[in-house]
Formats: sequence, C-alpha cells, structure tokens
Amino acid sequence: MSRPLPVILVDDDRDLLRATAQTLDLAGFSVEAFSSAMEALPVITADFAGVVVSDIRMPRVDGLEFFSRVRAIDADIPVILVTGHGDIPMAVTAIKDGAYDFIAKPFAADRLVQCVQRAGEKRGLILENRALREVRAGDDDGLPLIGQTPVMQRLRHTLRQIADTDVDVLLTGETGTGKEVVASLLHRWSRRSRGNFVALNCGALPEQIMESELFGHEQGAFTGAQKRRVGRIEHSGGGTLFLDEIESMPAGTQVQMLRVLEMREVTPLGTNEVRPVDIRVVAAAKVDLGDPAERRGFREDLYYRLNVVTLSIPPLRERRADVPLLFRYFTQRAGERFSRPLPELTPAVSRHLSEHDWPGNVRELTHYAERFVLGLEPSQQPDAIGDHAPVLENGQSLPERLARLEAEIIRDTLVQNGGDVRQTIEALGIPRKTFYDKLQRHGIVRGEFSGRG
Repeated sequence: MSRPLPVILVDDDRDLLRATAQTLDLAGFSVEAFSSAMEALPVITADFAGVVVSDIRMPRVDGLEFFSRVRAIDADIPVILVTGHGDIPMAVTAIKDGAYDFIAKPFAADRLVQCVQRAGEKRGLILENRALREVRAGDDDGLPLIGQTPVMQRLRHTLRQIADTDVDVLLTGETGTGKEVVASLLHRWSRRSRGNFVALNCGALPEQIMESELFGHEQGAFTGAQKRRVGRIEHSGGGTLFLDEIESMPAGTQVQMLRVLEMREVTPLGTNEVRPVDIRVVAAAKVDLGDPAERRGFREDLYYRLNVVTLSIPPLRERRADVPLLFRYFTQRAGERFSRPLPELTPAVSRHLSEHDWPGNVRELTHYAERFVLGLEPSQQPDAIGDHAPVLENGQSLPERLARLEAEIIRDTLVQNGGDVRQTIEALGIPRKTFYDKLQRHGIVRGEFSGRG
C-alpha cells in the first residue's frame, strides 16, 4: 500500500493555513503546516518525497525567497506558490526560475488538490529515476540492494557503518531476499574489496566433499586427490568468505569451522601444517539460529561465535512500496539483456505487483520481470471476460471478495477516463475524499492510468 503524499504547507495567515491544510488532508495527503518559511526549512531535505505549497506574501522570508532556499536544497522539489492578484507577475517569473506552478487567490479546492497530485507524481518519478541511476552506478553483475522504504534505508546505513570493521556478520532472511547481495556489498564497501569474495552454499555440497572444499587438501591426501587444492577459506584470505545456508553445514565441519573463527587458521587435509588466514566471515541462514527449535543440529557455540552482528533481510511482502522500483529496474535490465522494448504496464500487471505476496521475494520478482519483457506472463494477456475482470478465489471471505471487486471497478473506471480524477469520481459517484481513501487502501497509483482509455 502506498503511503500518503507528504505536503509542506506554509502561510502566515493562520485561518487560511488551517483551512488549506484541512482541504489537503481530506484529499488524502499528509500535511505539515507552518506559519513561516523559517519554521518549514529545517524539515526539507534533498530526499523529501513530497510537494511544497507556499504563500508569496509573508513577513521576514517571503515565498520567493523561500522558493529560492528550497531550490538550493534540491532544485527538483516541486514548489507551488499561492498568489494574490498583484503577485501573479512575480509567480510567472518564479516558474521560469523553476517553480512548479502557481495558484491565484481565491482558488477552488479541486484546483489545489489536482495541482499537488500532479506535482507529487512528478516528484515520485524524479526520486525513482535517481534511485535507479544510483543503482546502476554501483551495480555489478549481481543484484543491487534496491529499496527506498525505511527498513532498506536503515539496512544500507548499517552496512556502511560495519563494512570496514572486519566483524563477522550473520544474515537471516527468507530465500530470495538478497542475502548474498548484502554479503557482496559488505565486501565491496570494505577495505577488503581488493581481495576475493568467495561464496559457498553449504546446502549444495555433499558432506563427503565439504571438508575438502572449505579447508583444501594436499596431493595424495585421499583417493582421487591427484594435486594440491587451495580451500575456499584460504582462497578468501584478505577478502570475504560467504557461507550461505550455514544451518546445513555438517556437524563435523561445524567443529572445524568454529576453530577457524576462533584462531583464524586452517589445516588442509593431508598435512599437519597450520596456516594463518586473514578472513572476514559472513554467514547466512534461512532459519532463526537463535531459536533452539529451528537451530536443531546446529552448534550453539558456533551460533554465538557468528552472532557478533546479526542483520535481518526483510521479505518483499514487508516492503511492498519497493516493488514498483524493483520491477522497473529489472524490466529495464531484462530489456537490455534480451534486446526487447519494454511492454506497456497493464492494469492487470499493476494489480499483480501490488497484491501478490511474493513468497520467492526479489528472486521471484526478477523472473516475473523477465517473463513480462518477453511477453510470456499470463497477466499480460486479455481473457474472454476482459483484462480487468476480478478473480474471486475459493476460500476468500465476503469482505475480501468485495474489496477485490471494488478495486477492480476503480481501476476500470480510471482506465476508461484516462486517469482523470474528476471524471473518475463523477463516474463512481463518490466524494473525492472517499476516492483517495480507496486508492490508498487498495494500493492503486492513479498516475499509472494517466493518458489511457
């Protein structure tokens, strides 16, 4: 579900400030009202995701000076100026300097709401494009850590803080959430980045060869050992060792791994030579190793040795607001990979993106984006009933069925009216406030329907 668009409202007329704030609040926006520009400026940052609405005639710092200071923070923040009749020439000049729009007093509530809505959609696209550019600037062949939700911003901040500390890290999260991406970023952002990033999936190797893979062996150490082999631990010296699905590591190997973590040394098979290793270990688990019931055969002492810093990677269903940004990135990348133009985003695909729980997380979304670009996704194909017909699944309660049907009707009406709010509201026969409430409840982004019909 999308969050309400934030709006910073500034006006020294307290009665008008209160009335305008109420209008915007009823339209579904998240409003912060200030009676002076100096009060508003401290809360505006370069990553502000909303719109600024300001009167021009104000004491001390007027609207034009306020606009200039906002522009210095971020020139792409939309600023809407509210003007008296005599201020219109000044407002026109401000638009030439980069202001988004102006509204002359007295103004209709609909005029302000529509202007703020359009400005917010523009701001959303700007921030999304910035995020994609940042991703592409730092993207290797692996998946980037995309997300603008608070939980993802905190995760990236934490990774930056601990990247250069050489502390061992335990990652927890469901399959497909991007644990290897996080481990790779810890390596890339650290001074160990010149060393090797060595990944080993503990659940993918038979127990018989796990010891040789990790610790290496000398020639003749066992039948078939025809030459010396450097193990993954030693190969990651000076770099990072990533142990995925560590809960699957055999019990005997766990004992040896505990010594490696404590002593930072390794003894390959077939030799008594103890070799020091300079490694950082990042381990990942699909289960909660802190819970004895889930830990099962995993050694408690090894868990506590790894549990210096633990990071939890959230599943995609807990950060749904990141899905559109991720989908856009993956479709662009798939389009380049397959040399295909990007298909039009249909309401059915938008519905799937917003309503699906994504049990396979980011990995599942990646594959969905690739099928979408290739035109192989069933949700792209219209059926006999119609592209937007509701699917009433068995086992749904009546309220769930009604909610799904209501969302379908709203999407259909938006499509029929090309995303025009006024025409859609008239066709639905509901108040504007109710309309925006329902958009938020169903996770419908009105801007996705603009220009369609």
